[in-house]
Parts: sequence; C-alpha cells; structure tokens
Amino acid sequence: FGPDLAKGLSGKKEMCVLKVGLDAVGKTTILYKLKLGEIVTTIPTLGFNVETVEYKNISFTVWDMGGQDKIRPLWHHFFQNTQGLIFMVDSKDRERVNEAREELMRMLAEDDLPNAMNAAEITDKLGLHSLCHRNWYTQATCATSGDGLYEGLDWLSNHYK
Repeated sequence: FGPDLAKGLSGKKEMCVLKVGLDAVGKTTILYKLKLGEIVTTIPTLGFNVETVEYKNISFTVWDMGGQDKIRPLWHHFFQNTQGLIFMVDSKDRERVNEAREELMRMLAEDDLPNAMNAAEITDKLGLHSLCHRNWYTQATCATSGDGLYEGLDWLSNHYK
C-alpha cells in the first residue's frame, strides 16, 4: 500500500511539522508529552528527533530540531518541505527573546512564572505582526503540565488545507 491509499483507508490527514526554537526551551519535552502523554527526561538535542503524533483526524510527523547555535543554520532546509512550523520561545527568558526573533526571521527569509512574558508580548517582541502574508498563531503552553498544547494543535489542524 502506498501512503495515499493508506491515508484514504484510515481517513487521517497527514501533516509534516517543523518544531524549532533556541536551545533549552522545552521542544523535546513537549514533543514527548504530546507523543507519550507524560514528561520524560531529555538531553540536549544535537541533531533532530522525528516522531508521529496522532491528534484528532491528523497524523502529525513532527521534526524536532536541536536549538544550539551551530544547528540553527540547518533549520530552513527542513522547513522547505513542511506544512507547518512550531517556533518555541521560553517566556521567562527575556535576555534571549531578540535572539529568538533573529533566528525566526533568518529562517523565514532564506505564564506561570514571575517575570514571564505572555503570548501577546512574545508575539510583539518576535515581530510576528509583520508576517501579514503568512498564517501564524501564538499559543501559551507549559511543557510540564501540558497546558495549551492541544489548543495549539487545534489551531494548526483547523488551518491545514
């Protein structure tokens, strides 16, 4: 069976998603929370992880890329063949939000803690309003509790064409 026939038989849509962000923002923790439903101990991702996450009627293939500065130039190569992007930002890391914005713009061109930024402030600081020719959405999440994870997937699945 080819993938098109298998998709037709199962009734599931398939979507390839790239998940990136600076190092130590919880990308891999969230991937495995979505995949396994629990928090697992992770180590820094030196390359990438690929997992399939089933949600509603969509089978998401999630490419979880390492966030170290040496790996970031590779992100855009993976982005070219995806239907969605999850760009993660640590809301309590005010010192690196500009670095996160620069990395997001570079890639696209080629609240529960004290002092944490909310989703609107992150949206503003990343300059997302300037991306008027792209669909985007900011969802506050918590890797450890899972709060907000499925709302983000809801938006992504509803906007997948």
